[in-house]
This record gives sequence, C-alpha cells and structure tokens, in this order.
Amino acid sequence: MRIEEELKLDYKDVLFKPKRSKLTSRKDVDLMRTFKFHNSGRTWTGIPVMASNMDGVGTFSMAKVFQQQKMLTIIRKHYSVDDWKEAVNSGLELGYTSVCAGTGAIWDKNSLDFVTMSTVLDKYPDIPFICVDVANGYHENFGDFVESIRDRWPDKTLIAGNVITAEMTEELILRGADIVKCGIGPGSVCTTRLMTGVGVPQLSGVMECADAANGIGGHVIADGGCVYPGDVAKAFGAGAHFVMLGGMLAGHDESEGKIDNGQVEFYGMSSDRAMEVHGARKDGYRGAEGKVVTLPHKGPVNATITEILGGVRSACTYIGARRIKDMPKCTTFVRCNNQVNTVFNQYH
Repeated sequence: MRIEEELKLDYKDVLFKPKRSKLTSRKDVDLMRTFKFHNSGRTWTGIPVMASNMDGVGTFSMAKVFQQQKMLTIIRKHYSVDDWKEAVNSGLELGYTSVCAGTGAIWDKNSLDFVTMSTVLDKYPDIPFICVDVANGYHENFGDFVESIRDRWPDKTLIAGNVITAEMTEELILRGADIVKCGIGPGSVCTTRLMTGVGVPQLSGVMECADAANGIGGHVIADGGCVYPGDVAKAFGAGAHFVMLGGMLAGHDESEGKIDNGQVEFYGMSSDRAMEVHGARKDGYRGAEGKVVTLPHKGPVNATITEILGGVRSACTYIGARRIKDMPKCTTFVRCNNQVNTVFNQYH
C-alpha cells in the first residue's frame, strides 16, 4: 500500500490564466482539426467533440445534427442492423459515425452487439471508426481483445477504453488502439467512484494520458466530467485530442427518449435501469455503477452545441490560441478554490 502525494486536480479546481492575444473575434478561432492515426493509417478532419455511446446521447438523431458540424457520434451498441439501414437511407453520414461494441465477445463470439457491429461494418465499409467500450479497461483480456479487433479490421480507426493512467494508455495504443478513452467515474450518471472508490481526478488524469499518448503517436479522448462549456475548453487545454460528452447532451429532442410532462429520463449504462432496459443480468456478484436522473426537456440540441462551441472559441481568444490544436501550448492553469460568484443562486 502507498499514497501518491502529488496533487491531482479536476476541472473545477482550475481556471485558465488569460494572456495577451492577437485574436480580435471568436470567429477567428479554428475549431477544425486534421488527425493522422498511427495504427489505422487513416486521416480524419472535423471538430474533435464527440457524442457518447450512451442511451439518450449516441443516437442516430444526434448523429445527424453532429455531422452538420463535422463532429463524431459514437452510435450506441443497441441499434439493430435494420436500424442502421433506415438511418443511412435517411441521411446519416458514415464519415462522422463510429460503431460500438462492448466486451461480451471475449467470452461469447456470438455476443449480439459484436455480431451486429461486424454485420454493420460488412454492410457499410465506409464507417471509419470502431469503438470498443468497457468501464474497466485494466483487465489483461481487454488488451487481448483490442489486439484482436485491430487484426480483424486493420484499416479502421480504433477507439478503446476506459482507462485513466499513462501505462494503460500506452498499453492500449501498442495493442492497436488509435484513440484511448480516458476517464474512470467522472460521468454525470456514473457511480463507479462511489461504489468502488476507484478513479483519478479528470483534469490531471487527462494530462497524464495525453502526455503518454503523444510520445507514441496515439490520441486520447477526455471522456466524462464536463459540466460547463469551460470544462470542455479545459480538457482541450489539458491536452485531450477529443472531448466526449454525455450528460451535457442528454434531455434533448435528439435523445430519442420519452418526454413525460416535460421531463426526460437519463441513466448510466451500468445502472439498474440500463440493465432492465437491455436485459442484462446482475448475476449475484455485480452491483450497479450508475444512476437514473430526470431532466427537463431541453428542445433541439443545436442551441446547446452552439453554447459549447462558443465557450471553447471564447476560451481560445482569452489565451491566444488561434486553433483548437494550439490550446495546450497556450494554456496556463491557475488553481482556485472558487470559480464563480454564487450570490444569486438562491433565486434560481
């Protein structure tokens, strides 16, 4: 047993230190990036903000809005092949989508999500991304699984996770991942930190993982923990190549959820509710690591996207970053105990 004494920070613990800037307008900021992925050899250009593969977020409706901004959606794994066919026929652009599967195929090659993913990739070879998603990416067999996916689909850009330390970021990249999802427990409807006591504060974890990935030609996603547009900007400032959003996108028209008296249900993918919806078993040794919340219906997601991207653009003007790619080298974080004035919170 040992304790790491080095301070670890979350998004709420820091602010950007403003710097003299030659930028005169938010519109001068370029949010587009072009990535060359080491293992797949592919190139992709877009705004590096992703919609998570959660129920209520990673939907085809969300993807059709995100593709207008050249942003990527990780499509949730529970759609059928027929659902994919209908989405493609109704305007889904494959270049801004990723298929997704869990790790059930490690134990059962006929696992439904894996079979569906394989069929979809055969039917729609223009899909550039595969996401292999598991809450705990530290198992040895997960690395083996990532390697097997790389061997089977060598030309696909492979996203794998989740982890939140340098050594496992490196491990997954060396096993074949192009992009590693980084975050253990920071999500809005995730209770992993409460149930297990495991995690690393997200800002420091992302910095560590990004540093490791940069050394071997990989990329990372800051997955979870963003509450405000400023948190998205901080993730980019910390070195994240992509930022994945879940809770910030929940509750909109594109969530494809039932609206009941102006309220929409949103739940973690390891919650009892998710297991109930998708027929998963708790097996007597597994506890739920997610919760269910009820959100006010927020209407179309476009307004929220504008707010998020506007916040990132504004952050860039404060620190002198003309491109989103420049944010890490332009960033100085200031530790703080309080970010905002709360005097009027009682009137909300």
